[in-house]
Amino acid sequence: MFEQTFKNIDDLLWKDSGADSELDYIGQTSWILFLRYLDELENIKADRAELTGKPYKRILKKKYRWSSWAMPKTDSGELDRDKALTGNDLVEFVDGKLFPYLAKFKLEAEHANSIEYKIGEIFSELKNKIQSGYNLREILEYADELVFQSSDQQHELSHLYETKIKNMGNAGRNGGQYYTPRPLIRAMIQVINPQIGETVYDGAAGSCGFLCEAFDYMQKQMHEQNQATTQNLKTLQESTFFGKEKKNLAYVIGIMNMILHGIEAPNIVHTNTLSESIRDIQEKDRHHVILANPPFGGKERKEVQQNFDIKTGETAFLFMQHFLKSLKTGGRAAVVIKNTVLSNTDNASIALRKLILESCQLHTVLDMPSGTFQGAGVKTVVLFLEKGQPSKNIWYYQLNPGRNLGKTNPLNDQDMAAFVELAKTKAETEQSWSLSVNELDEGTLDLSVQNPNVPEEESLRSPAKIIADIQRLDTETAALLKELEALA
Repeated sequence: MFEQTFKNIDDLLWKDSGADSELDYIGQTSWILFLRYLDELENIKADRAELTGKPYKRILKKKYRWSSWAMPKTDSGELDRDKALTGNDLVEFVDGKLFPYLAKFKLEAEHANSIEYKIGEIFSELKNKIQSGYNLREILEYADELVFQSSDQQHELSHLYETKIKNMGNAGRNGGQYYTPRPLIRAMIQVINPQIGETVYDGAAGSCGFLCEAFDYMQKQMHEQNQATTQNLKTLQESTFFGKEKKNLAYVIGIMNMILHGIEAPNIVHTNTLSESIRDIQEKDRHHVILANPPFGGKERKEVQQNFDIKTGETAFLFMQHFLKSLKTGGRAAVVIKNTVLSNTDNASIALRKLILESCQLHTVLDMPSGTFQGAGVKTVVLFLEKGQPSKNIWYYQLNPGRNLGKTNPLNDQDMAAFVELAKTKAETEQSWSLSVNELDEGTLDLSVQNPNVPEEESLRSPAKIIADIQRLDTETAALLKELEALA
């Protein structure tokens, strides 16, 4: 049922002249979904208060509530066509009154972690792009069919929303920025194994995929271990997951994604993480677990680089320094990063490897195959580390799913299963081996992925494999160029 509703909304957005791309589709769906969710949340809280005989003060004034402007209903539960705004009247109300009213909550909220502050942030950053009030009227009616009351309903909605994020990521240039393959995230979380009472942080939160999956994992573990106490539930909801995100749309999508996964007021801060000096990070700012896929390929200005001890324009390298400083002693991290961080010979790369090896036990390097990030065209590794002791031995695992990965053949959980299991014992196989830090070249500290268990002639690609890789890259490049032309 919900899947068809989402499709109907997308069809109407496609027809509207104001929504031009998948980014617009999910941005517009997000603000409408948020207000629908907020209405349901308010109703639930009001009902609970009534049952206990306590007063409940609603967040929104009556004229700005969903039931007043979006879906006023008759006594029989049907849409009241006499009261419902439509056409130009609806767009004028949304643009001229609703959004400005909601944006003010950012200034009036008591603190940044409140639902009121999130309302203000979202409606300060997003604009209504739906130009036809008739399209908007239909979209609102479809959105009203969505309900958030049961865990099954929330699960289905969160799954559909994740699919929308994935589709947006697959639209080309935003692939790595907005969407990290969920099987990879789940494998990283299983290896790190966050526990109730620990804090989980992502300073490059994007659509909050890491935080949402960590919440699902920890909630499941809590129930399986009979730890589902009121206090533990409150801890998971309010004081476990933290994130920062710079970009407006990603911030809003991340907030909505966490809400749909069951976190009422996510601790996500809208800020440029790299604008903060790592020298100002104190113990109270540090976390037990860090899970992240920082943006790679970006370049930061000189003034931003001054916030870091190792000066470089490479965004991912700056994020890595931020993560190391933000990790508690004994804390654990798993970070996706370009594989060139292991081998580049520039001063910043060597200095970063030195910092990692001296401040942390880099115990695992997971080498991901080409095509993991659809449309991103880069080779990545995942660094697993524990802060506090210098590195001694590093276990490498070279993932080989036995097929070319791509849009029609993405990474799946089964692909990751052997790695997750072997990571417990760090056994040596054809795909895994260990390296002693003492064996490293002291000048370069080269950590390149070089599998000693595969004969050199076998490690070379066959002509058929080379042709297949070229064809796959040509297809992805052609799709990317087509999408860029459409955006131009």
